[in-house]
Amino acid sequence: MALTGILLLTSAPMASADQVRDAQWPLTVYDAEKVWKTSQGEGVTVAVIDSGVDASHPDLTGQVLPGKDFTNADDPHKDDDGHGTGMASLIAGHGHGANGSSGVVGLAPKAKILPIRYGSNGDKLNTVEWAAGVRYAVDHGATVINLSLVDSAAYPGSKAAKAIEYAQDHDAVVVAGAGNDSGTVNYPAALPGVVAVSAVDQGLNFWSKSNTGDVTVAAPGVETPQADPTSSSGYVVADGTSGSTAYVSAIVALLRSKYPDLTAGQIINRLVKSASFLQHEGKKAPDRELGYGIARPGTALTMDIPKGPKQGPLLKGSSTSTNSAAGSDDSDSTTQAKKKKKKSSSGNLLLIGGIAAAVVIVGILVAVLRSRRNGGNNGGPGSGGAAPGGYPSQPGAYPPAPQQYPGPYSQQPPHQGQ
Repeated sequence: MALTGILLLTSAPMASADQVRDAQWPLTVYDAEKVWKTSQGEGVTVAVIDSGVDASHPDLTGQVLPGKDFTNADDPHKDDDGHGTGMASLIAGHGHGANGSSGVVGLAPKAKILPIRYGSNGDKLNTVEWAAGVRYAVDHGATVINLSLVDSAAYPGSKAAKAIEYAQDHDAVVVAGAGNDSGTVNYPAALPGVVAVSAVDQGLNFWSKSNTGDVTVAAPGVETPQADPTSSSGYVVADGTSGSTAYVSAIVALLRSKYPDLTAGQIINRLVKSASFLQHEGKKAPDRELGYGIARPGTALTMDIPKGPKQGPLLKGSSTSTNSAAGSDDSDSTTQAKKKKKKSSSGNLLLIGGIAAAVVIVGILVAVLRSRRNGGNNGGPGSGGAAPGGYPSQPGAYPPAPQQYPGPYSQQPPHQGQ
């Protein structure tokens, strides 16, 4: 199968599970132990739409739900490629051995994985299968959908794009990889409302092979250890935006567990507003490489961030999106109705004010004419104007959108509870 080459650009086997744990630098960067005191993703289902997930891998036992296989094999726990199992391990692995001290631990170790298996024909993905998988995932309780894949057939208006819209309409957060060919962000990541993820390395620098453009956030994706049942050791270390996508899906799972009352759009709002450029000074959001910054789970979980509108910041072309960019906390139809009422009232006030001004002006003209008829001097009442100086701003009108979510929000260095 060609799934490995889709977003997982390169991989190499690792010698032992102990080496894997020592090499999991993203957990160190994110200060995972501190993050887990706030949330571990409990109660959240993450759909991994991929090559299948090996539920028997020691780092994933008990974490993987029955799922669905859209290929002829009819076994979502079969993974001949290893890619899907790797993504699942980065999201919800729990390690194994004494106190789980060996193997891969995911960033959301108490989330559940819903495996959705689809196939491919050479380098071409079976778009129909994975799109059907998105709908299945939503209908079976997944509130986070991990798409570590690129597929040009998922263009706007396509069946795949409509499947993603279905997920968004049902309050699921869709996370997808930007791609690994140094080009522009590909579909489905480029679709409206999808969290498009680029990759950074251990120095938290942009990975040069990651695609650029409409990136939402960046996350670790270089030399990331992950489970792989096709490797003799059961593990590989890999480069690619597949891994960074999985880490962002895990962060979303942490947020959905901590804030179950927030909509998908409001969860994305927290993700975006808590991201930071860190040491990359001078960048402006949204940046073509890092988007709104490097995703930071600890900050996303604890930062004081207004809910924002239900739709969130990524669905463009609507007043809700503009309002989100301006930093408003309006999030329900009642508030919007009040705004419309205020606008209408403002219009009435302007109309009344205009009429009053016209009456005053007419009165002045009449007085001037009378003064002239009566031989009055030029210093009569016409010397002082009564016309208003300008219209008031309309209550409730959205201000022009600023540079959305200017980053960084803080310049904390890495390795300090991001």
